Amino acid sequence: MTRIDAHHHVWDLSVRDQPWTAELPLLRRSFDLDELTPELAQAGIDRTVLVQTIVDDAETPELLALAAANSVIAGVVGWVDLESTDVADALAALRARPGGAALVGIRHQVQGEPNPAWLEQPDVLRGLAAVGDAGLAYDLLVTADQLPAAITAARSLPDVRFVLDHAGNPDIAHGQLDPWRSHIAALASLPNVAVKLSGLTTRASHQWTVAELKPFVDVLLNSFGTSRIMFGSDWPVSLLAASYADTIAAAAQLVEGVSSAERDEVFGSTAAAWYGLSTDDATDAGEAGAQPGNGP
Repeated sequence: MTRIDAHHHVWDLSVRDQPWTAELPLLRRSFDLDELTPELAQAGIDRTVLVQTIVDDAETPELLALAAANSVIAGVVGWVDLESTDVADALAALRARPGGAALVGIRHQVQGEPNPAWLEQPDVLRGLAAVGDAGLAYDLLVTADQLPAAITAARSLPDVRFVLDHAGNPDIAHGQLDPWRSHIAALASLPNVAVKLSGLTTRASHQWTVAELKPFVDVLLNSFGTSRIMFGSDWPVSLLAASYADTIAAAAQLVEGVSSAERDEVFGSTAAAWYGLSTDDATDAGEAGAQPGNGP
């Protein structure tokens, strides 16, 4: 089975600032693929999905070019202005660029939008429909209070594949299962929604344990089932809480009660199916790290 990390980032501060890192000293530097690939090889990860980090037209073409130069990147989740009237044209233009075939999804920093109902706006729904019409998935990056709007959007657009990033950012540090649990159940009732087993350690307490994460992951497993759950490291943001090795080890422990086939879904086949990833040309992560172009 091709093992896939369905969520990681790279950025180069000499090219573009990442203002959200200003108060996070550990992340206030550049991170490139050369730094990640040894970690992938050590963890037995074959391919990855590279995800946008900032609302900027210039970032996605750079990520696509990086994918074109590095076969370890199976897909890119980029950004377009969903409120624009020409979303379809913007997506077509991205696909026409070098590496454009790697575009598998779109994401927006909805968590930074002051309007908790941003996803329900008619212009946004029109943009989301264009994403679906292009055969792409849409990554939902939301806060807990934006989950109701995410439910509305996913219910309104049954032909769009949605992927909930970081399990919807539950308050793990305070053990607050509700109302997050009911929102997860509502999303899971929609067959066009999947979820990422990602970003959980950074939502937990400083001295987090697998036991602290387990009640939340059990909700995901019971609601979505492994066929709609995919592992994502959220590297390098995950470094705020754990090394890459510890992040993937925790995920493995959290799903150790499922069958071997179900683990294969979490660590590969769900991401491949949901994003439409090609695994035919999968290259060993260590070899990919030696290729040129390892920078956004």
